[in-house]
Amino acid sequence: MEDKNKKVAEEPAEEMTVTLTLDDGSELECVVLTIFEAGGRDYIALLPTAGIDAEEGEVYLYRYSEVNGQPDLQNIEDDAEYEVVADAFDELLDEQEYDELVEEEGEGDAQ
Repeated sequence: MEDKNKKVAEEPAEEMTVTLTLDDGSELECVVLTIFEAGGRDYIALLPTAGIDAEEGEVYLYRYSEVNGQPDLQNIEDDAEYEVVADAFDELLDEQEYDELVEEEGEGDAQ
């Protein structure tokens, strides 16, 4: 029975989602891709689950903090700050792709 419990623990966690309320009052559900640090602050990357932005793979970036234990997302108003955040997110993606590539090559060597 212990083995069964270990197997359950190793299964990937369910995706976290966030519902954004847009300027026009409509709501948009997004998957949380990651929370990351850039320029001494925390940011969150969100991917819409439906609509044209989801089809195009548009990622939304917001400042992220927790207030009284609850997530707090804030718009990035400054272009310079946005550039820093977007560059950090791109680097994160590049590292992840590199890690996956190395992992795949390692699996290929083992076969």
